[in-house]
Amino acid sequence: MIKRVAILANGGDVSGFNAVIRAIIKTAENNNIECLGFIDGYRGLLQNNFVKLGTSSNENAVGILPKGGSIIGSSTNANVFNYPVEENGQRVYKDLSDICVENIKKDEIDCLFTLGGDGTQKSARDLSLKGIHVIGVPKTIDNDVACTDITFGYNTAVSVAADAIDRLHTTGETHHRIMVLEVMGRYAGWIALESAIAGGADVALIPEIPYDIEKAASKIINRKNRGKEFSIVVVAEGAKPKDGDIIVKGTRNNGSGVDNTKLGGVGEQVAKQLEELTGLEARCTVLGYMQRGGSPTSFDRVLSTKYGAKAMELALEGNFNVLTVMKDGKLNSVSLEDVVGNNTKVGAVSGNTPESNLRKVTMEDDLVKTARNIGINLGD
Repeated sequence: MIKRVAILANGGDVSGFNAVIRAIIKTAENNNIECLGFIDGYRGLLQNNFVKLGTSSNENAVGILPKGGSIIGSSTNANVFNYPVEENGQRVYKDLSDICVENIKKDEIDCLFTLGGDGTQKSARDLSLKGIHVIGVPKTIDNDVACTDITFGYNTAVSVAADAIDRLHTTGETHHRIMVLEVMGRYAGWIALESAIAGGADVALIPEIPYDIEKAASKIINRKNRGKEFSIVVVAEGAKPKDGDIIVKGTRNNGSGVDNTKLGGVGEQVAKQLEELTGLEARCTVLGYMQRGGSPTSFDRVLSTKYGAKAMELALEGNFNVLTVMKDGKLNSVSLEDVVGNNTKVGAVSGNTPESNLRKVTMEDDLVKTARNIGINLGD
């Protein structure tokens, strides 16, 4: 019998966090279950910092469906299995996960809902090995969580990117320029590819296809020869040239087990190279955190609500240690073991390693075929 559940939101913020939180709370309330929210993700769980959540007129979860961000905050790079602490004036890293387990038991929480991407769900799986009942909900604008067709927050990010392309179109056409838009997508090019199709871009460079800048330039020159003196290029932040590597803007000091690289700069590089190769002026716009913020699209509101309600339904059924997923248009669940794949070492959270089970664009995907069919150059 479930009496009390808790929610944590973890990783980079996305539009849809609050819609999932609301759906879990409402489904819990309809079954007389108390709902708590840990503040700032796994950090809040470690510190046992939580609030009671409710949707009555005077409670904190009222009117949050269209609201971006997370009313209970979120944390990035908070790996409780390798957490930074100060000892004798020096930073050291320790496994503090047992404190999280103690907090969950002390608070009499029957199920913990983890809203997040691959790193969040890896920690969820590791907590499940310590006897905690966990149910994950797949979140990331990169759409790269394994075992599900789509994550919440992704559609909103694509919509923002497509809107940006529409706006860049008018400037590019007016001034006869190449307009380069750098979008998020560390190791998966879903945003770049789908927004390129939605916005009518001419070139899309994604992490899964190391690009030949000469091929991209050839596409633009061909357009110029046909009287089209402007082009739109969409570049994922993790795109890399053939025989090259991703551009790392900076490196964080958050210890092992998390991805400490901060990407950025490939858009400017591509713009400079294309200007030299084509003779057209090129400008780069980095969309950045605009993709994460603001109100979720109707699609994401519905998807997030489906995910939240399904997660609570799974808890009521006693189906724990799973991830809610969307497969072939239907809600389902898969084991967290399937989600982490070969990334089985406890404490190793995320990153583009051979063991990481990220969902990437494949050359057989309909988006790739569609892009090629309509003449979008993918840099190969």
